[in-house]
Amino acid sequence: MEAEIINRVANSGLITLDLEEYYHPGERVVYDLKDNLYMGLILKEKDFRAFLKEHDWSQYAGKNVAITCTEDAIVPTWAYMLLTLQLQPYANTVVFGNLADLEEKLYFDAINRINPEEYRAARVVVKGCSKVPVPTAAYVEITRVLRPVVQSLLFGEPCSTVPLYKRPKA
Repeated sequence: MEAEIINRVANSGLITLDLEEYYHPGERVVYDLKDNLYMGLILKEKDFRAFLKEHDWSQYAGKNVAITCTEDAIVPTWAYMLLTLQLQPYANTVVFGNLADLEEKLYFDAINRINPEEYRAARVVVKGCSKVPVPTAAYVEITRVLRPVVQSLLFGEPCSTVPLYKRPKA
């Protein structure tokens, strides 16, 4: 007589949260203000404003844009603000920084749409492996969001977890 195979993982009551599911599929681009600098040193307001009026901003439709200046130049804060005003009607999101900053922002936005109450008193495993890069900051943020409501928080795969947090008994 064969022994019945019991799937203990399926019967464990663990909820797997896969941050990969929150990956925004939109294209990521960097807008570098260095191309708007006069002699690679300064930003001329009049020239910059003329550029903003003439540039085809529709090419950023649906894209995720990181704005930065990779030259060692003094760029006034208002320049980044003006650039954001031009991009915002078209782009999915706009951040100041590099592509890593952009990725963090996209994950933070997605995590902030999670209703933590759906995980109240649950045993949650935050999946560790993914096919897309998930920033460490996203793992930190999901931990911050879930800790107040979960019974326990684990990292890894349901069959092999690292315990992180267990709510103390009242």
